Amino acid sequence: MGGLAMEEMPLSALFEQARKIHLAASESGVDQDVVKKGCEMFQKCEDMIGKLALFSSNETKEDISTNNLKYLLVPYYLAELTEKIIQDDRIPIVKASYAKLKEFFSFCEAMELVPDEELEASSRGGSGAPADRRALKIARFKRQKAAEAKLLEIKERKERRGRSTKASALSTPVESGEEDIPDDDSE
Repeated sequence: MGGLAMEEMPLSALFEQARKIHLAASESGVDQDVVKKGCEMFQKCEDMIGKLALFSSNETKEDISTNNLKYLLVPYYLAELTEKIIQDDRIPIVKASYAKLKEFFSFCEAMELVPDEELEASSRGGSGAPADRRALKIARFKRQKAAEAKLLEIKERKERRGRSTKASALSTPVESGEEDIPDDDSE
C-alpha cells in the first residue's frame, strides 16, 4: 500500500488499491488474507463515501460528478470480493454478498441507471417469449458494444491530444536572433 495506513489514505487511493485486489482475486486465486484486506478496504471506502456524502437519494444521475462515478461500484466490488472468502459456514458469506448486490441494484434503479427494458425483464423473472428475451439480449449487446466503442474513441482522442501537446512542446519556435550559428571551433 505504499506505507500509508488505510485510515490515512485518500478515498481515490484506497479505492484503487481495493480495486486491484478485486481484479487479482477475479483473475486468479489469491491469499485469503488479501481478500479479507480488500473487503476491509471497500468497507472503508463505503464509510468515506458516506461521510463525504458523495451520493444522495434526492440526486439524479446527471448530478453525480464524473470523477465520482467509479465509487458507485463499491458495493458491487465488495459483494464479489466477499463471495471469495472461504470459510466452513458459507451462508453468512452468501447473505452478506447478496445484501451488497441488492444495495447496488437498488441504488442503480433509484438513479435510473438501469434501462426500462431491463427492469421489465427482471420483474417478469425470465418469463416471456424466447424471441422477446433474445431481442433484449441483442439490444443489451448493442448498447454494450456502443458504450465500449465510445469509450475507446474517448481514450484515443485523449491519447492524440496528449501526443499533440507533447509534440508542440518539443517543437517550440526559435526566437529571432537565436538561430543555430555553427561554432567556429576549427582552430
